[in-house]
Amino acid sequence: MDLDKFRKKAEEAKKENQKFLQNLKKRKPKNLDNLFHSTHKEVFKQTDCLECANCCKTTSPIFKNRDIQRIARHFRMKPNDFMDKYLIEDEENDFVLKSSPCPFLGADNYCGIYDVRPDACAEFPHTDRRKMNQILNLTYQNTMVCPAVLEIVEKMKSKIK
Repeated sequence: MDLDKFRKKAEEAKKENQKFLQNLKKRKPKNLDNLFHSTHKEVFKQTDCLECANCCKTTSPIFKNRDIQRIARHFRMKPNDFMDKYLIEDEENDFVLKSSPCPFLGADNYCGIYDVRPDACAEFPHTDRRKMNQILNLTYQNTMVCPAVLEIVEKMKSKIK
């Protein structure tokens, strides 16, 4: 995976993708979820996230309380100690990682806490969720992070004219 090439492609398509997704949000096509889900499956048949891991290298998931409890237990730490060591509270009062890349990301792009990872990581890139119309802004943001999401949106543009 050539991340520099991806970043350039994402930047070039940025305005067009934003406009496309904003337009979808206004139009609210009835089959939007089905189109996203089928395109998600199509793209992920050809995608190996371990070749990229750009999400883990550049962004932080939101850590919900249940995530913090679960991961702290995994490390045999108190939740507050886990938070002090790894997390900060952002401007939206969400708990996120203090730094990137993710401290649990290995050199081989494997997650060191995969079995107990935050729900936001398990659900990423969110292109197979219900009510996609409600998260099109997030989908747009993820076109700048995830090559698979960029590919999904590019395919969606040809499916929805």
